[in-house]
Amino acid sequence: MATLGTIDPLHLASGTPAAPEWLRAGTIWRLSGPVNLHSQPQGAGLATQAWAGRHLQILSSGQEAMPGQRLRVRLLEDGYPGWMDPAALLGRAVASARPLAPAVTRRAIAQRLPQVLTFAKAAHDQPNTYLWGGSLGPNYDCSGLIQRAFASAGIWIPRDAYLQERFCQPVAVQPGHTQLLAPGDLIFFGPPRRCTHVGLHLGAGTYLHSSGSAHGRNGIGLDTLAPHNPDPVARHYRLELRGAGRVMHSHDGSPLPA
Repeated sequence: MATLGTIDPLHLASGTPAAPEWLRAGTIWRLSGPVNLHSQPQGAGLATQAWAGRHLQILSSGQEAMPGQRLRVRLLEDGYPGWMDPAALLGRAVASARPLAPAVTRRAIAQRLPQVLTFAKAAHDQPNTYLWGGSLGPNYDCSGLIQRAFASAGIWIPRDAYLQERFCQPVAVQPGHTQLLAPGDLIFFGPPRRCTHVGLHLGAGTYLHSSGSAHGRNGIGLDTLAPHNPDPVARHYRLELRGAGRVMHSHDGSPLPA
């Protein structure tokens, strides 16, 4: 309980601007501007990016952190954890209640898929390069693009490709056999151990994805699952095809196992 003359940081009035003294463990903040989340307490590694309107909860107290030390936080729409610099919240976040997770049925998702596809195609048409951890645009990584496209239609899915694979209802697919796929389904790639790449099916085995420079297009491109497509990028991912999946519901924001 707060003592006389103090404010309980866990019960800040909604809309209170972020200040260093309020960045305590347990507090929830709504972003008014974009921020970067890092993969480690130190270093430049980008984990993901969050845009205005998203919510995060602080897991480690800024009052306990050493100068220059990052906060451990979790994004509440998808349960995704990361580290961020406290200064990044100043002027870009206000105190908030916990957001309600929207219940979106498969029927509603199917009605919104044209908006998902339109967003992804528009991202493809902008100049862009691949960015590990990118989800703000115009530069995305593979799963960041897919998550942002669905979020544009009010549908939340997990952040990473391997989590998206687990989240979806499986759909059978093989090169040259794509008749069970529908536009808006996700196509998953990677070695047998774990999914490492994802694309968005547009129709007839054509998929849109953001890929790196080693085996991809260093940005958002189109490829197909046609079995005799000689393009080296299409062939690389065709040989790593793991399967496909359909988004059946919106994620409730609960943390997912790594």
